[in-house]
Amino acid sequence: MHKIAVLPCDGVGPEVVTEGLKVLAVAAEKYNVKYELVEYDIGGDRYLRTGEVLPDSVMEELSQCDAIYLGAVGHPDVPPGVLEQGLLLKLRFGFDQYVNLRPIKLYPGVATPLKDKGPEDIDFIVVRENTEGFYAGTGGQLKRGTPDEVAIQTGVYTRKGTERIIRYAFELARKRDKAKQVTCVDKANVLTYGHDLWRRTFAEVGEEYPDIKQENAFVDAVCMWFVKNPEWFDVVVTTNMFGDIITDLGAMIQGGMGVAASGNINPEGVSMFEPIHGSAPKYTGNNVICPIAAICAAGMMMEHLGETAAGAAIEKAVISALASGKLGDLSTRSGVSTTEAGDLVASLIE
Repeated sequence: MHKIAVLPCDGVGPEVVTEGLKVLAVAAEKYNVKYELVEYDIGGDRYLRTGEVLPDSVMEELSQCDAIYLGAVGHPDVPPGVLEQGLLLKLRFGFDQYVNLRPIKLYPGVATPLKDKGPEDIDFIVVRENTEGFYAGTGGQLKRGTPDEVAIQTGVYTRKGTERIIRYAFELARKRDKAKQVTCVDKANVLTYGHDLWRRTFAEVGEEYPDIKQENAFVDAVCMWFVKNPEWFDVVVTTNMFGDIITDLGAMIQGGMGVAASGNINPEGVSMFEPIHGSAPKYTGNNVICPIAAICAAGMMMEHLGETAAGAAIEKAVISALASGKLGDLSTRSGVSTTEAGDLVASLIE
């Protein structure tokens, strides 16, 4: 029995989570997956009511779950950073979810802005370090609000953190068994110290994987190559900030935020799965947001929990739904409601 915490959170989050759970229920019934859902009232509305973002008591309860299913975070009436740091980063750091896993996969029937590229060209995965780098929150300010103000933000890179994420990427390349290639993305020509650690660690760990091709690339070049030659990539491993940036570019070449899912993984602990799109507050309650990313996140969660047949069935149903053309262009103007899209995918679970 899997215990799954559900955090619908803000904006359109509850709407897409509802559809993800709808599809999950069908797949679970057909593949005999036993699970229990526990929903939590966490997010912007709760913060505005109580001043609490994510109480330690809730963190303790979440630590007893097998996985977390998250909708979206972001509220127009809450100052920037409050929810992101107090909720998202607290979950990622608190549960040591050091792997941010982002499949960049173009499904049949989905339009990409890249000319002459198809599903056979866009199928790779970005492994983003998720607990260090510039997001570790190390730094400070001096003389704030004056003409002499100084702000320092320090990137934190440890050998342990760097080695474990790089090793995860090599193991994933073996598991995928496609091009069997790992590309390490950095900016070692400018960010000398931290990224020198990344390059040395990548080379040293790579000696243990002679069957995996290894490449180094600067992040600015990778941004060009994602667009020009996405077929060059299999597994990409990179730092926290660069991973945050290039995965949004990846989402665009795979058809948009509406199809992009992610996992925040602790291989030995509690992991969290979510669509990468935001809360889109202006569309809240309009039943127009594409739920495919949230559904794919549910599929990733099943695979992580060892329910590989159910996870594969969810992805196959998504592929069938997209290939059918019945979901339109996946935009808010597609004419297909959030509910209808979820119903279609659920009906295609085999």
